[in-house]
Amino acid sequence: MSGLNSEAFTLLGQHIIWSDMTGNILGLITLALGWRRSLWTWPVQFLSGAVLFVAFYGHLAGSAGKQVVVMAVALYGWWQWSRDRGRAADGHIAPRFATWRERAAMVAAAAAGTVAVALLFEAVPSLSWDPWPDAYIFVGTVVAMYAQARSMVEFWIAWLLVDLVGVPLNFANGYAFSGFVYVIYGALVLWGLRDWWLRSRADARHTLEGVPA
Repeated sequence: MSGLNSEAFTLLGQHIIWSDMTGNILGLITLALGWRRSLWTWPVQFLSGAVLFVAFYGHLAGSAGKQVVVMAVALYGWWQWSRDRGRAADGHIAPRFATWRERAAMVAAAAAGTVAVALLFEAVPSLSWDPWPDAYIFVGTVVAMYAQARSMVEFWIAWLLVDLVGVPLNFANGYAFSGFVYVIYGALVLWGLRDWWLRSRADARHTLEGVPA
């Protein structure tokens, strides 16, 4: 474990840690696989969470705890996509837009969850250096992954909202590679959002026309 948390190299004055770098590279692969709607998205996400748990354990307990939740949701996503495969002609899951009820439920859950987790972090200072932004990222990540597991296009938007806070928070806490990767995440998320958006529209149009998607 100590080897994983050792310094890999220095970039622009920032110390890059092996576990931080490896976990986030796996995270980028996860995002690319998610864009391709591949079932491998979830095993790679689980592995990324496990490596980042090592990166944060003993230093940022709240972030380490987030990775445990990420791994649990990854298992749920793998199970859900395994059930939904074949709905599209290419054998992958078929993206869809969430209903207004689903959107309202996710926004409410994100708001309530962020407040609850932030209050927990404030009550137990050892869990987080930045309770509110860390809680926002924690809960936002879970909501985004849940929406992805349910094949909702909106999961990309949720990731963008997480990125807006994740970039400065990671740089501030000394996880430079995470910060750099979050910037790349933003570009990949925009690309993935466009692809899923267009694909969901095409699938809906084919369904209305009675043509297999």
